[in-house]
Amino acid sequence: MSGVGKSTLLRLIAGLIPLSQGQILVDGKVVVTPPEKMGFVIQDYSRSLLPWMTVAGNVALPFRGHSITKAERAPLIKNILSAVGLSDVAHYYPWQLSGGMQQRVAIARALITQPRLLLLDEPFASVDAHIRLELEDLVAGLVREHGITTVLVTHDVDEAVYLSDRVIVLSSTPATVRMELTVDLAKPRDQIQTRSHKRFIALRSELYLGLRR
Repeated sequence: MSGVGKSTLLRLIAGLIPLSQGQILVDGKVVVTPPEKMGFVIQDYSRSLLPWMTVAGNVALPFRGHSITKAERAPLIKNILSAVGLSDVAHYYPWQLSGGMQQRVAIARALITQPRLLLLDEPFASVDAHIRLELEDLVAGLVREHGITTVLVTHDVDEAVYLSDRVIVLSSTPATVRMELTVDLAKPRDQIQTRSHKRFIALRSELYLGLRR
């Protein structure tokens, strides 16, 4: 549901805007500034990347202000670009890449510091359908491999079930938790086998019914 504050909630978790009341805790610490070891990927890749910087330069942005040297950064950049399938375009500029490739750069940048918390604000909504499926599997694999706690905002019911361990549905404004659904599908998941499994279909149907209430 649009306009209920999902993106605002992510920004609150990220410490980017102040709370009007209450508290948000990450690792037991009250969030007042961006938590350490946090990555953030937004929907609009065209606004996410700096067009005057190369792919490698964009990916290295989180290191600014840190004492890590260029020599120490180089293998980290190389490894994360390899992980997202962009080893051959490190010296390209964002405008030379497709939309899907640009979003891979944004994902690589969010993961370069090996975050413990990853925030995803409809990160696949602006790419073609087949690229969306590829990016879903890419992020799912990296999150599983590195054990990253992830919060994903999505309007896509199938995507929510496919990627999540738990789905939380918000009501219309003023937003409240309308429904919680535990997703007990085996991992790793597969776009064809998982989505055709009877348990996936049952969970998707349960979520759809919850949205209609």
